[in-house]
Amino acid sequence: MKYKITIGMLALGLATLAWAGQSNENAADAELQRATETVQHMSSAAPDKGVPNDVMQKAKCVAVIPRLIKGAFVVGGEHGDGIATCRTSNGEWSSPAPFSVSGVSWGPQIGGKSTDLMMFIMNDEGMNDLMRGHIKVGADVSAAAGPVGRSASADAGYKAGILTYSSSKGAFIGASLNGAELNKDGKVTQQLYDKDVSFSDILKGDVHTQNADAQAFINAIQNAKETAQVH
Repeated sequence: MKYKITIGMLALGLATLAWAGQSNENAADAELQRATETVQHMSSAAPDKGVPNDVMQKAKCVAVIPRLIKGAFVVGGEHGDGIATCRTSNGEWSSPAPFSVSGVSWGPQIGGKSTDLMMFIMNDEGMNDLMRGHIKVGADVSAAAGPVGRSASADAGYKAGILTYSSSKGAFIGASLNGAELNKDGKVTQQLYDKDVSFSDILKGDVHTQNADAQAFINAIQNAKETAQVH
């Protein structure tokens, strides 16, 4: 009897671990899918309510925090997950780098109960800080609420290292994310790359993943850039 109980408990434990692994993998894919949808919405927003084409063309990196829900936070501050990518030396976009974000202030610029947040890193200082796997918006590098309107100029951000936006119901508005901290998400990175790799290696284009949802995210970023160039 004890033998059967032990075998039963072992089988249950293995099943639980398998389910948890599958759940984590699905969670990573879902995060990538939501980030892809956010980028696609950016391209389809009305001309007077969208991210300027100039911002997309000049951005060195893009960080997407999809569906941050008001009230769904950890104790001690707001928390969310996101995906980042940077332009590599050959002009292509890197594979996705997963990160977590904390300390997002739900100010007047971020309306409603849920929102998509987007950050465009505009200079080398911001890109280098992001590649280290940790960045504090407004402290490590200057940040500003991004200008809105397809024809608006990135220069309206007064040369800020990071231009930030909040999206709700398809419309984008400039949002202040000063104080928010981004850190590499080691757990999701492990899921995507089957090993622990550095933020820098991912964002420089030295590491790649064959994950289909990861590729869809990169394609959405590239399509948004091409759309910005056409317009």
